[in-house]
Amino acid sequence: MTAHDARVTRIAAQILQPQSARHPLDELNPERQSGRLVVFTPNGLQVDSLLSAARRAIGRLATNEAVHRVVSHNPDTLWAIARRSNYSSSAPVAEGFVAYLMLNHVGMKGLLDGSLNAADPDLSMIARQNEKPAGIYVWCVHAPGIIAGGMPLTVDKISTRLYRDVDVYARAATAQGLKLMKTMGFKPCAKYAGVENPSVHIYRRTHRESAKAPIYDNYNNRGAARQETVTIARTLEDMMRVMTIRGAVYMAEQACPYDEEFDGNDFSATHLIGYVGDEPAACLRIRYFADFAKVERLAVRREFRKTRLAFQISKAAIELCRAKGYKRIYAHAQKRLLNFFDRLGFRPLEGGREFVFSDFDYVEIVLDMTPHPKAITIGVDPYIMIRPEGRWHVPGVLERSAIRPVTRPSVERPAARQVRRPTVDSPRERARA
Repeated sequence: MTAHDARVTRIAAQILQPQSARHPLDELNPERQSGRLVVFTPNGLQVDSLLSAARRAIGRLATNEAVHRVVSHNPDTLWAIARRSNYSSSAPVAEGFVAYLMLNHVGMKGLLDGSLNAADPDLSMIARQNEKPAGIYVWCVHAPGIIAGGMPLTVDKISTRLYRDVDVYARAATAQGLKLMKTMGFKPCAKYAGVENPSVHIYRRTHRESAKAPIYDNYNNRGAARQETVTIARTLEDMMRVMTIRGAVYMAEQACPYDEEFDGNDFSATHLIGYVGDEPAACLRIRYFADFAKVERLAVRREFRKTRLAFQISKAAIELCRAKGYKRIYAHAQKRLLNFFDRLGFRPLEGGREFVFSDFDYVEIVLDMTPHPKAITIGVDPYIMIRPEGRWHVPGVLERSAIRPVTRPSVERPAARQVRRPTVDSPRERARA
């Protein structure tokens, strides 16, 4: 079931005007309601009181015993809502609630194929509080009047690191509920593990951190005409962009020989690409050593040198190195460009020297800095470690694969699937063998 009071949809629809898919679930603003509403975990008596009020408004629901059993199994299931003016930590009075089922792989299959009894869920289908669920099902909503504004606050509770990339599922109990789900970005005909159910709707998560992309990964392929953005080269086509920019700048303008420009270090480095709109306009290379990173091969196409892209891509390189935990960046600066690097915080290396290569004079420079507070180090969430380079702020494909059960296909495959040598049946085939 997805049970809710019809008044919830009326009030929430007013809060979320206009009624279109322009207010995704993950973008509901909890700050808007936090001044007058609070959410909290209710105790047993409060749960009983909430369920009694919900039955009077909605009708038949799961029994109190079933709800208590699920909430005891995973306390993140049910969130009570109250007016802040009525809330007291010593004696909180709940005025409404939102309940979620944190379904594991078996539970998600049951939701789609109909074997999940939402009125009395089997705990073997429910993830525990510290376990990552395969899906979050909107179990019941009862939030009369102004209490409906607390829904975004409960969404914030299922947007923690454990839950923020887990898709949300719901059924429409009423026509108003269906309208609200469309407003919040739910799509019909949910599909999971090869099973599709037209009556179950799905909201695919793109948690809020993805909207706060770091400076080294803020190109989204839909940039404004003159917007300056940066991303990391991850494909062969990206590398072609890098090589083209460097060829135009270093080889065409500075007459650098090919073998000196493409020096054998390009496949042991990270490459950044700077865009103006959708036009690749700049590039930069980073190589990594034990206790420092080296920034090099900064190139900006001639027609884009009046933009701030050189600064943007350089700052992006600095932030990427900080994210990797580096405290020092080393570089070779052309003497004529020392002022540019000085504005970025670089200084001449103490005891460094001036030297020449590819017909230009260079100076050794360094930048000392503090690592990012959430730098990638041993001990972070292992899923973060296996995300694409520079995209540690967004859940990756390997995390999504974690919802599949462990089958060890290369180890435990049936004997019938073992590869066997073909039988030799004829003299010609025996001769070939």
